[in-house]
Amino acid sequence: MDDPQKILAILPNWLGDAAMSTPALRALHRRCPQAQITVAGRDAPVQLLAGLPFLTNSITLLPRPGLADTLRAACRLRPHARDLAVVFPHSFRSALLARLAGSHRRIGYARDRRSFLLTEPVPPHRQNGIITPIYMAREYLDLLAPLGCSDDGLGLQLATDPAAVEALKPRFDPARPHVGIAPAAAFGPSKLWPADRFAQVADALAERLNAQCVLLTGPGEQTTRDAVLHAAKTCFVPLDGAGNPIETLKAAVSLLDLLICNDSGARHVAVAFHIPTICIMGPTSPAYSNGPYERGRVLRVDVDCGPCQKPVCTTDHRCMTQISTQSVIQTALEILPKP
Repeated sequence: MDDPQKILAILPNWLGDAAMSTPALRALHRRCPQAQITVAGRDAPVQLLAGLPFLTNSITLLPRPGLADTLRAACRLRPHARDLAVVFPHSFRSALLARLAGSHRRIGYARDRRSFLLTEPVPPHRQNGIITPIYMAREYLDLLAPLGCSDDGLGLQLATDPAAVEALKPRFDPARPHVGIAPAAAFGPSKLWPADRFAQVADALAERLNAQCVLLTGPGEQTTRDAVLHAAKTCFVPLDGAGNPIETLKAAVSLLDLLICNDSGARHVAVAFHIPTICIMGPTSPAYSNGPYERGRVLRVDVDCGPCQKPVCTTDHRCMTQISTQSVIQTALEILPKP
């Protein structure tokens, strides 16, 4: 392709998907090293990607814009989108935004009846004619393959704010293993392993390994946070008042020895920082999120109703409740260094 100078990338909406888009964004930079790459998306994904050296600008968009908001956003994006727009989300609205922003070339997956808005609609991955899930980082890289972009094999990448890391370091005891507990998930309650079980895991690791546990929750997750704190006996590393929630999350995860989490955004933040994870997975297909860069284990059980992809369980939540506390504790003991 001709070398574009102004490239816009419309980011995925979910935190984990945004992290999984970074190999594709890095590949785009390698293909077009002189281009200015601007990312645009919701506040959390934009903040998550802050500091990456291959991105030039970032623009925050409203989460559910009306037509007037979309038109205003298109005007803001126009100076950054002249030559090429990469549309990572599958939605009609994201392709419309790229079209309204005036990008000469617009590449995205041919989904949601939006192909006419794209100059280069890419067929989604199919098996026997049916769209099937693949690892999201692979999907994003495959989207850019027609542009001549190739994978460097280095995996997910995020950057921390050095000031945020330095602010947290005094709260971490260097003589103890550091375990992150991320009990929430934005997708819905079906992804949540019971809060009291996370508390039991934290208590066991504190007792057996003298582990220092960090409770990682964000805005809107106070109920889950309170439930874990109420059930736990151990004291968690205090993160309240530590500054920007996304920068704090990245800084805290980068200092961990292990993250224990649901299938949530925090999991992919840990993958980007090469931190081992124990991912407790229930209703979602592992095909979307299990990639070659992850260290640690995915714990799940096969049930006759899953993976259902439903945000709210309509049965007895057995895909999550059948994962025992002891299995998580034992897996953590196998991964963490012995005292």
